[in-house]
Amino acid sequence: MNKSDIVIVGGGIVGLATAHQLLKQQPELSVTVLEKESAVARHQTGHNSGVLHSGIYYKPGSRKALLATSGRSAMVEFCQTHNIAHDVCGKVIVATQDLDLPRLDVLEERAAANGVSARRIDVGELKEMEPNAAGIAGLHVPAAGITDYGEVCRAMATAIGDMGGTVRTGTRVTSIKEGSTVRIETTNGDFEADLVVTCGGLHSDRLALQTAPDTPERIMPFRGEYFELAPHRRHLVNNLIYPVPDPDFPFLGVHLTRMIDGSIHAGPNAVLALAREGYTWGDIDLKDLSEVLRNPGWWRLARNYWKTGMGEYYRSLSKKAFVKALQRLVPAVQVEDLVASPAGVRAQAVSREGSLLDDFVWSETARVVNVLNAPSPAATASLAIGDAIVERLADHQ
Repeated sequence: MNKSDIVIVGGGIVGLATAHQLLKQQPELSVTVLEKESAVARHQTGHNSGVLHSGIYYKPGSRKALLATSGRSAMVEFCQTHNIAHDVCGKVIVATQDLDLPRLDVLEERAAANGVSARRIDVGELKEMEPNAAGIAGLHVPAAGITDYGEVCRAMATAIGDMGGTVRTGTRVTSIKEGSTVRIETTNGDFEADLVVTCGGLHSDRLALQTAPDTPERIMPFRGEYFELAPHRRHLVNNLIYPVPDPDFPFLGVHLTRMIDGSIHAGPNAVLALAREGYTWGDIDLKDLSEVLRNPGWWRLARNYWKTGMGEYYRSLSKKAFVKALQRLVPAVQVEDLVASPAGVRAQAVSREGSLLDDFVWSETARVVNVLNAPSPAATASLAIGDAIVERLADHQ
């Protein structure tokens, strides 16, 4: 039996950041991170766009809003300390139609409420920043940036080891049983801990149900498909070009992002994946799919968002449709400019009522804290999320 003061299940960026902040604040603790894959950051963290989000989108007072701005600053500092490539390059959010203008007003108000610097720009200024972008107005958000979150996680894992913690890869959790301590059974030995934090991402609800069987939230996997611009067309985008998002849909819409390696990614859309780790249309898991179809929340969600969903599926199946969405932002993009890029899968928590939960959600038992929903900007805010979880654990110690 392997014993630790605290075991963290999940070697994505939230789990690693929690372990890092625990050991930073309480170096006397024994902390173990369990990760089922052969390396850290293999799923959501390793498949995202690498954006350092500013916190402009989020409802004032929400956990997202409170954690995003402080988390971004902490992440930039972490990158500086560990010599991880990053660039606080700023981004533009572009209004392409009159309907977007009042939504842009709302974003400007949220920026002010959340303490995020954002400046309204006209067409002339937009063209100075992004000569190939189209729009009738925009917001410039200088605090946004880019990094490599896979590299961040590898640095976190190294730092955890240097501080006396342990990261166990190739260790899939099969059972969590809570009593006077918590017993964790895995494919690589059993563990015992005084406290446990689950940060399971795409499997977070399943982990939570082990110790909190009344957990109402369920994870639905949404695949985000990407293209990237061919190298000779990268000049079309300087930094980050985003549309004004639909306030009723917790996805930002297809956008163009300069990655830290200089490539330009286009996307993502959002379609229901046919497996929790369904990175392609051919990845099908009947158990995962049947769970979705048995969930009444899915059918309510489908009824509420069927029109938006059909558009997402159309863009998934038609490259021309995908390009058309990009051309609203950068008209010069053509079908032949895009090459396929690996997709990611987002763990989206859905309520029993069919609502897409767009804020961070966690639940607690006597000895277990379950992170149930950690949507974007979880990577940006991960160190701040880790601090918040450490605060919650203090009440259990």
